[in-house]
Parts: sequence; C-alpha cells; structure tokens
Amino acid sequence: MNSETELAPAVKSILEAARERSGPDGRVSIEARSLPAAIERAAAAGRDPVIAEVKPTSPTAEGTRDDDPAELARAMVEGGAAGISVLTEPTHFDGSPDALTRVREAVDVPVVRKDFVLEQSQLDVVEADLVLLIARFVDDLAGLLEAARERGFQALVEVHDRDELETALEAGATIIGINNRDLARLEVDLETFESVAPHVPEAVTLIAESGVSAPADVRRMREAGADALLIGSAIMDHGAGETDVTANTQRLTQATAER
Repeated sequence: MNSETELAPAVKSILEAARERSGPDGRVSIEARSLPAAIERAAAAGRDPVIAEVKPTSPTAEGTRDDDPAELARAMVEGGAAGISVLTEPTHFDGSPDALTRVREAVDVPVVRKDFVLEQSQLDVVEADLVLLIARFVDDLAGLLEAARERGFQALVEVHDRDELETALEAGATIIGINNRDLARLEVDLETFESVAPHVPEAVTLIAESGVSAPADVRRMREAGADALLIGSAIMDHGAGETDVTANTQRLTQATAER
C-alpha cells in the first residue's frame, strides 16, 4: 500500500474502518454476469454504457437518500444503465451487503460491489458480479485479484495515476477504472482520466469514475477512451429530494445520441 500521508482525513477514516471489518468464515462462489458483454450490448443499442451507483450518501455528498435500493436499481436499469454499482461500506456511505443482495436479485445486469476491500476474507461478505479493488490501498494486488477470480468475481481495479495503472496491469487487471477524484483534497478533475487513459492497452475494459455530472462530461470521457462510465451522485442527486432516477440515468446514457 502506498503512503497515507497524502490522503484526505475522510479517506484515512474510511481505511481505518475497513481494517476493522473482517470477513465471514465461509467462502463465496460466484457465477458472474459479464460486465464487458453488458457494455457491448449497451453500445450496440446506441446507449452510452453507464454503471449507475446506488449510493445512499458519501463524505462528498450534500445529503442522503433512503430510497429502497432495489427500486432505485430497477429505475436505473429502466433508464438504460448497463450495470449497477452498490456501496456496501456501512460507516461513511450507509451501505450494506444486504442492499447489494436485494439489488442483484432485482436486476439482470452486472452488479459491482463498491467497498474498501483490503484482504481476501473481505471478498466473502456478499455475492456480486464484480468487486472493486483500489490499487493504492492493497498491499498484494496480484494476490487479491487472483483470490477474487478464484471465487468467480470479475475485478474492477481502480487507479488514479500512471504508477497505479502500471501496478494494475502488472497484477493482471483486465477491467480498470480511472478515478478523477484526488484522494488528498477530494477534488475532481476530468483531466485525470484524459492523462492516464492513453496508456491503457486496448484490450482492457476502461471505465471513467467520478466527476461525470452532465451529458457533456459523458461525451468528453467517451472521446478520451472510456468504454463505460461509473456515475453516482449525478443520478442519485443527493439532497435534491425525490428526483427521477430513471430520467437522470436516461439523460446520461443518451448523451452521445442526443448531441
């Protein structure tokens, strides 16, 4: 794991909480739905491939939403989402493994478990199609990636810069997310994706994460090489009341078509 000296206090707190959470004694076995195939289907249907995120809140959100997660996920898929991401981190995001289970039962698209997984036992908390592994926070990325695959998971490996990208590629990652949010100041800059994406091999499924809030952002990331986009706050619209999640999703999945 890289040094934590440049992490924002909120990120340090998240990591501390993650270290205290252990996994169950049992081991999961997954028959995963393919995210690359779902992305291809969305693109073939003329949609911008979006992984919509069920995220009750976050340290950077301006409010919370307590909607039923399964209903939110169904509304996102109705709006054209190619996949769903579900927060399972309980302390800072109000997520839960139960929410992910309910979402996966409610939709037929791939479901990503978004959490701060640091060790192998934490993989066994809940069944999902993909598990997020954050390169900067994992000591043995290759080992954790192999353990995830042994259970049947696909792995979405998140990076923030060229060095982390090289670590991910050397570990054997085939699905990579470039996060536009800086971990020191929690600021978002879409140029992060644009600077790292050209160095990603064509065979890798590439996802743009964070900071996509408008159709113009979708088009920008797609033009920079994103195969798909992971979008949370712009769809959940924290603090804005009972917004139309289906409409929010559709607005972003049709960004290129409506240009």
